[in-house]
Formats: sequence, structure tokens, C-alpha cells
Amino acid sequence: MEWIEAIQRAIDYIEAHLTEDLDPENIAGESYSSAFHFQRVFSILCGYTLGEYVRNRRLSAAGAELAEGKARVIDVAYKYGYDSPDSFARAFQRFHGVTPSLARMDGVRLRSFSPLTINLHFEGGNMMDYRIETKPDMLLTGFKRRFTGDPNEKQDQDHYFACDTRLEQYVLEGMSREHEITYAVLTNFDEDGYDFYFAAKLPHWALKDFDEDLGEFAKRFEHLSIPEGLYVVCETERCKFPTNLVDGLRKRLVTEWLPSSGYELRNAPEINVIHWPFEDGNEAVNNSHWCEIWLPIEKKYA
Repeated sequence: MEWIEAIQRAIDYIEAHLTEDLDPENIAGESYSSAFHFQRVFSILCGYTLGEYVRNRRLSAAGAELAEGKARVIDVAYKYGYDSPDSFARAFQRFHGVTPSLARMDGVRLRSFSPLTINLHFEGGNMMDYRIETKPDMLLTGFKRRFTGDPNEKQDQDHYFACDTRLEQYVLEGMSREHEITYAVLTNFDEDGYDFYFAAKLPHWALKDFDEDLGEFAKRFEHLSIPEGLYVVCETERCKFPTNLVDGLRKRLVTEWLPSSGYELRNAPEINVIHWPFEDGNEAVNNSHWCEIWLPIEKKYA
């Protein structure tokens, strides 16, 4: 109950200060948590990053004001935090599909983005297996793309990244001795998005001559040093496409397990370990893939 009320206080704070500078630290302070913990929980629960949510609320409110036909575009732009009419016009058109000037005309269709309201209703009563583990430090090698926090774009971002990087995936698979494992690393979170890596754990011999063996192609990759840390680990069910189950399971961990666990999210990379047993045409094998979700945690101190 307390964590629901805390998040609602933060949302109410955003609404009350929508036309002012909104500092993530101040927003998180309304929920008595750190900015990192609040932004991570917010994005997992709501599907939007904090920055995307604020931006959508401001553009929605700006559209409503312009539709009344009384406000000037330049005044609305500055009111909702844009440095220039041009930057406002670009953001406005991406959101509403029309320019701010057209929004002042009768009959123009605009998009509304309503404020979030956290409703209390009974959930849970379900079994969920988890374990808390201290993972040793790891060195992973991977390639990344910056993902935004817009859930309407998430499926496309995932799809195009996976399809556009087949060559990089094959190179990592060929150099790794963990042929049936892929690491998906989410890191460098901020209010607008995060870095998403496909990665693998390479043996020492592959790392030793990595740049020499791959030449210019090696510049497409980065070596990620993951420090030792505490994680809550949960697994999806075995199926053909376990990655489709990851978002739902992450949300359950945050809504059902985290609030009463005595832990909070730690500022560290989140890791999904995807297990791909070799496919040999056997239907049982092809439906035995699964994902482990590693959420970084630390003890919560009052």
C-alpha cells in the first residue's frame, strides 16, 4: 500500500509542476526513494521512462491549450519548457501528427495523453520462484543500441536491432564457448532511455587477440565490465520464444516481490540471460528455451 501511495505522490507532483523545471531527484523525493530506483521502477511499471511520460503530458496539455485558439504558439512553447518554437514544433508534430499552427484550427484531430493514476486492486496470490544471488564480476563483449522509453516503439526497436545485427551475433556466437547462451544487458539508464547490448562471454584466447583478429570490425563491439553484485534472479517458463515473457515477469518482480522484500533496485546493469538449447528439429528441444532475469538489488535502509 505504501509504495503505491508513494508513486502516486510523485505523479501528483509532476502534474502540479508540469510547466516548471522538473528535477528527477525532486520527483523521486516525493516517493522517498533515490532518483535511480524511482525511475527504474516507474519505467518497469508504466512502460514509459520518466522523461517520456513528462514530455507526453506536456505535449498533450499544449495541444489542448492551442485547440482553444487563444494562446500563441510561442507562448505555449516556452510555457512547456521548449527553448524555441522550432524545437516545440518538431516535438509537437511527432506527438500529434500536425503542426502547432494547425492545432489552433477547428476540427483538427489531436492526441490526448492522460495523467497516470495508480489504482489499488488485489493482485498476487500467485507462486513465483526466485533466488537471491551474489554474482561474481564478469567481462562481456557486445554491441549496443540506444533505446528510447516509448513503449509504442519498443517492439520495433527490438525487432530491427535483432534483424540488423545478425552478422555481429554470428561473430560473437562463433567466438564464445557458451554457444547456447546470449546475454542481453540493459544499462546507462536515464530519464529518456537506456543502452541495450547483445553480449557474450568470450574465452581468454578470443579476448587476447580480439582487435587483431577482427580488424576494423572490432570497433563495432565493446567490452563490458560487470562488477560483482547482488541480484534477484527469476526464470521464465520454457517455451519457443521466452523473450516475449521477460517484460511481464519483470513487472511482476517489481509489483509483487520488491515492495515487501526489504530490497530496492541497485544502480547497476540489468541482465537477461537467454538460454537457447540447440535446435535439431525436435519439438521438445525447440520449446525448451528460457530466460533468466537478473535485477540488481541492495538492502533498503530506512
